[in-house]
Amino acid sequence: MIQRFLRRALATAFASGLASTPSLAQPTRPSSADEIVVTETRLEAPLSSIVGNLTQIDGEELQWIRPEHANEALARAPGVYIHRGSGQEHLTSIRSPVLTAGAGAGSFLFLENNVPLRAAGFANVNGLFEAHYELAGDVEVVRGPGSVLYGANAVHGLINFIPPSPGETAAGATVSGGSYGRVKGDVYASLLYGDQSVYAGFSALSENGFRAASGVDQQKFTLRHDYSGPALEVTTLLSGHNLNQETAGFVVGEDAYLDPELRRTNPNPEAFRDTQALRLSSRIAATLGNGDQLIVTPFARWNEMDFLLHFLPSQALEKNGHWSLGAQTLYRAERGPLSVIAGLDLDYTEGRLSEFQSIPTIFSFTQGAHYNYDVGSIALAPYLHGEYQLTERLKLTGGLRLDWTRYDYDTNIPAGDVGRFRRPEDRTDSFFKPIAKAGVGYQANDTLSLYLAYARGARPPQTTDLYRLQTNQTVGEIEPESIDNIEGGMRGQFGPLSYDVAGYFMDKSNFFFRDADGFNVPNGRTRHIGGEADIRVQLAPWAAFEGGVAYGRHTYRFDRPVGRATESISFGDDVDTSPRWLANSRVSVTPLPSVVAELEWVYVARYFTDAANDNSYPGHSVFNLRASWQALETVRVFGAVRNVTDTFYAERADFAFGNERFFPGEERAFTAGLDVAI
Repeated sequence: MIQRFLRRALATAFASGLASTPSLAQPTRPSSADEIVVTETRLEAPLSSIVGNLTQIDGEELQWIRPEHANEALARAPGVYIHRGSGQEHLTSIRSPVLTAGAGAGSFLFLENNVPLRAAGFANVNGLFEAHYELAGDVEVVRGPGSVLYGANAVHGLINFIPPSPGETAAGATVSGGSYGRVKGDVYASLLYGDQSVYAGFSALSENGFRAASGVDQQKFTLRHDYSGPALEVTTLLSGHNLNQETAGFVVGEDAYLDPELRRTNPNPEAFRDTQALRLSSRIAATLGNGDQLIVTPFARWNEMDFLLHFLPSQALEKNGHWSLGAQTLYRAERGPLSVIAGLDLDYTEGRLSEFQSIPTIFSFTQGAHYNYDVGSIALAPYLHGEYQLTERLKLTGGLRLDWTRYDYDTNIPAGDVGRFRRPEDRTDSFFKPIAKAGVGYQANDTLSLYLAYARGARPPQTTDLYRLQTNQTVGEIEPESIDNIEGGMRGQFGPLSYDVAGYFMDKSNFFFRDADGFNVPNGRTRHIGGEADIRVQLAPWAAFEGGVAYGRHTYRFDRPVGRATESISFGDDVDTSPRWLANSRVSVTPLPSVVAELEWVYVARYFTDAANDNSYPGHSVFNLRASWQALETVRVFGAVRNVTDTFYAERADFAFGNERFFPGEERAFTAGLDVAI
């Protein structure tokens, strides 16, 4: 629950007629008990009725933040930590360490209007840059395993990007410029005619980059058409993006991120990433004569990406992509105190990957083709979710999902070992994993709700983990990963205080990752214990405090000695790159009716950078300042100063090959811009 002050504060700022402008209006936010969310069951429901955690960041707050990167907005959800890489690249943590490679791609489910951005076994570790978060209507974050309506990849959490709903006839544009040659623009238009409505939005970004040879150009669009009839509603969504960026690699050396000259350099000026994607879906919702609901959502998606593996001696070029066709189905029936949701999700995908090294052989990295293969995938998942209102205040909920995935792999070059690369023979692999959730919710009164829940999350292996092998790996050794989560929490209001707190205990098995010797670990185990709190206090009619804090202890639950003794894993050690404390707090003020300002503090605690817990990053605090002024009825001026104190910090710290490595964080940066409504 996030009881956002800005809606109320900005409503005051735009009073006396200003709030009548559609694109600039900031309506008074409803109470947390009335806040409507959709992710848990793919249907609208009050947040207070959800048996589990959920954080909502609405479109008005996104417009306020105006994030240069998705991590700026998502940091407001407690327990979420996004390592910003070069440009729009990133690594994700949700109730977890910051995960990389296949674990980083497959442990988090990124959705657009409830449909996954990518097929389950073809996830992208940088998947957030594909979402059109700049103009999203809402972003909903679930920490830990999702409900049984969401299967593969919703292990540590999911993020659902919900597009804006078309409304009354309106249009607007935003343009901003700032440090490091950064220029951004958004345009949108919305039209309502009879029982149909249309929304169109476009966003563009161009920047030179904070570091040498790290420029970015990106474009995104969203088109939405709604039809609303007496018994039928149809929402059709077309979206896509294009990203062209130069990529900066790690700066290497002890405390290299503190060196004012070294931190701006790029040891890999040749690196780049080019990626494109298109997605189409249509949610067809029918209300039947007996009041039951039937929803069918067919979808199609396509993406491709080229990027240089600059972090390897091979400097190989990887090309990958996939296209999918599928459908989500949902049938909802209510019979007295019992509500049942059942459905079947289907996804057919064809993907490809090639890797080619142009430079001469270096060590075991051989010149020429390393991999070139195609993978076809079929995923089927029937599910059943039920809720029973035991009493007026007590509700039981539970569900089961059966996830089945089949991969058909074909190599386009001879199988066998070449240098360090192992290319499997053509093969078929199938994986089956049940996903479950059960819980109890108690509505103590109109402002307080409590819950206790158990959930199991699971995912099949990523196709890159299965078929992009090295000679020290065994074909077919990887099993589906699973996690068991026990969670309790409460959300409510007490006078001027609004709060949402949760605690969790999670055990994960078959954790697949690569150790310091370069060997894959197919059966790792980890434990995750912690809690999160999200609070808001109305300090005065013109001032409020909001804050999110999270504590998490993420530990290895097995021993693994390796050749590099300093990287041996011991039972009970912290998983590397898992700060125990995270915090984000804001003080917002309205000093004048037309002026709103916010000071934000982002805190990351110390964390270990190697598996043996011998090396660490000290953590950091960063302060950001934002303000806006309603200059005219249809014009708003806004600005921001990021990293106000010009702190030298690292977005990502790592220890590998005997060296400290860092992605330096941006130094003080300025942004100024205009909102114009039509």
